[in-house]
Amino acid sequence: MDWQDRIVVDPEILTGKPVVKGTRLAVEFIVSLLAQGWSENDITQNYPGLNKEDILACLSYASAVLREEHIYPIAI
Repeated sequence: MDWQDRIVVDPEILTGKPVVKGTRLAVEFIVSLLAQGWSENDITQNYPGLNKEDILACLSYASAVLREEHIYPIAI
């Protein structure tokens, strides 16, 4: 899944949060719905502008961002 075809960052849309192209639905919102137990079907029924590929793109984007994140433990 190439998330770059479906996820955009535009400072004019939701102050630059990554969103599904052609919508004002943020990646974090879609991932949050999935984390709350919503199914793909629940999401596409409630947000008919989305499809399975959009949801997978959100997950791919989140995975890519987390893969690039660096965490450095500090001594306490």
